[in-house]
Amino acid sequence: MPPDGWFKRKSKFPQGQTPTVAVEVPEGVATKCARCGQILFTKDFEKNLKVCPHCGFHHKLSSQERIACTVDDGTWQPMAGGLRSVDPLQFAEYPAKLAKGEQATGLHDGLQIGTAFIGGVPVVLGMADFAFMGGSMGSVAGEKVTRAMEAGIAQRCPVVLFTASGGARMQEGLLSLMQMAKTSAAAARLAQAGLPYIVVMTDPTMAGVLAAYASLGDVILAEPEATIGFAGARVVAQAVAQKPPADYQTAEWQLAHGQIDQIVARKDLPQTLATLLSLLMARPAVAAGAAVLTPSVPALPGQNGRGLGLELSTEAGAAHG
Repeated sequence: MPPDGWFKRKSKFPQGQTPTVAVEVPEGVATKCARCGQILFTKDFEKNLKVCPHCGFHHKLSSQERIACTVDDGTWQPMAGGLRSVDPLQFAEYPAKLAKGEQATGLHDGLQIGTAFIGGVPVVLGMADFAFMGGSMGSVAGEKVTRAMEAGIAQRCPVVLFTASGGARMQEGLLSLMQMAKTSAAAARLAQAGLPYIVVMTDPTMAGVLAAYASLGDVILAEPEATIGFAGARVVAQAVAQKPPADYQTAEWQLAHGQIDQIVARKDLPQTLATLLSLLMARPAVAAGAAVLTPSVPALPGQNGRGLGLELSTEAGAAHG
């Protein structure tokens, strides 16, 4: 025993300091909010549609997650899933980036289209996926938007498109820019047919996509605080030689200036869409268990993808473009 007794022994830790023990948290159990930094249980986070319960920040969803939380259960029927981009300009590293996008999303491009029911109303639906090359619009995305519009005309049903894109795909050059005119013309044909077109802008919706089909909806909705604009904030600041407002290029700024019609929280989107669709189509809800809509769209000039910088996979039974 020490001469002064046990009670007078000095601790090897400084006063007020306690030893720390590293605790390993299994991967995937917790998620950190990108805005407020709060640690969230992943299961609760996903159950809340990836919206932070503390600050309300809407994190990005994959196209498949959006489909699951938007359409009536068991009604989703994909279309044109075999369309693939090619490399018409032999752009450096483009094939590798396409392969990386496919690996990250399981998709051939950053836009899924198909048919479904929302609140019992049959629709043609398009869901962008930002994880595939930033949701950029190339020849495949433009073709899919056009086919969605044509399917709506052929089946006499509304079209709903969710946008999430950084703009046109630079690796396809002029072919990518052509999609702005192509998709805008398709939206005009849908309007001439007297069919509703609803756009839901999610974070981000930028550049060529905003300047084309994203701004042409009969009703334009947006998620809270989604980034919406044509050029980047720094580019705009340099162009006008002044500092933009703090909320510039947000959904709230666009709503205040008349660009969009309503900001809708993610959890309220299915009901809001169902209400709008039933009003615009002036029809009662489709009975549960009704046959799922399966469009048969007539072939259009150039729809085989030849000369458009895209191709159909062999499993889809089409020739390469």
